[in-house]
Amino acid sequence: MGQSAELANNLQLIRQSARDFAETYIRPHVMEWDESQHFPMDLFHQMGKHGFLGVLVPEEYHGAGLGYQEYITIIEEIAKVCGSIGLSVAAHNSLCTNHILSFGNEEQKRRYLPKLATGEWIGAWGLTEPNTGSDAMRMQCTATRDGDHWVLNGNKLWITHGKSGHVAVVIARTGDLLDSRGMTAFVIERGTPGFLAGKKENKLGMRASETAEIIFDQCRIPESQILGAVGEGFIQSMKILDGGRISIASLALGIAKGAYEASVKYAKERQQFGQPIANFQGISFKLADMATKIEAAELLTRQAGFLKDAGQKCTKQAAMAKYYASEISVEVSTDAVQVHGGYGYTKDFPVEKFYRDSKLCTIGEGTSEIQKLVISREALKE
Repeated sequence: MGQSAELANNLQLIRQSARDFAETYIRPHVMEWDESQHFPMDLFHQMGKHGFLGVLVPEEYHGAGLGYQEYITIIEEIAKVCGSIGLSVAAHNSLCTNHILSFGNEEQKRRYLPKLATGEWIGAWGLTEPNTGSDAMRMQCTATRDGDHWVLNGNKLWITHGKSGHVAVVIARTGDLLDSRGMTAFVIERGTPGFLAGKKENKLGMRASETAEIIFDQCRIPESQILGAVGEGFIQSMKILDGGRISIASLALGIAKGAYEASVKYAKERQQFGQPIANFQGISFKLADMATKIEAAELLTRQAGFLKDAGQKCTKQAAMAKYYASEISVEVSTDAVQVHGGYGYTKDFPVEKFYRDSKLCTIGEGTSEIQKLVISREALKE
């Protein structure tokens, strides 16, 4: 069997496994979790057993040892059923776990990766602050050296698993403002004195994915908890976000596919003027546009994943995939509500949730405007 045939076969098996899991364990609870903003920790322990929480982690650290094509597929299949769960899977894998995998030393990897990859622990990742979103170079959260320890003070905002995560990778300022080498990454365990959870956000969409504030109040951390070297935190984060953007593109793609598939099903079943509404050009052309946008978003996302797997630079392609997939996810889910008419505006049909969930994809891990900045900078270097 050729390499590409083998990959296609593997992807098919992984797709089926993720699809079966989502149908069995997620679909029955989607609206209940959304309405109550319940973060289903038990589900994540279960996902860990299926290999969905250590997708990119090598087997020696108890991970699945897979690549980005498989990872894209897993997130997409979960997001087709629930964007919230897809978002949490993306953040756990791409941000916290991947940061430790990419920049941790052997002792740190052996300590944290097996717990994260198996879903025993859930991970959080903290870069954003109340006053510094896109402008991360002005972060106010500081880490000050005190003998062989560091003392952290400050807040992090919009942190996925900020309250429930067992471990967090946090970027804090250890040097001057606006110095790209003035920030350092620390790995901090829940229960460390001075590491507190703040307010949990009440969100428009992605409501079953926990988003909360993290507070550091004289939080003392030993030197051994630094990832990489002092001053490398910001540069590490920019590399981590390349992979993270592929995961958000996959999330957006899954939401768009879920909204599209629901629309096709509805358009074939819903009768008006004595025939299915799919027979009307107004509806069928909408479906054609949706299908085309999804196909283009998938090609961009898969291309970025291909470059990442090949160990090549993918900054521009990851930003393009994230930008395009997130924007068409909003467009496709908006059209899906329209295809459903009045029913699309109710919680009895799945498209109103896809509509609410899709918007976050244009904001998280770099807004669409930041993606355009990254794409234009990369394009002008060429």
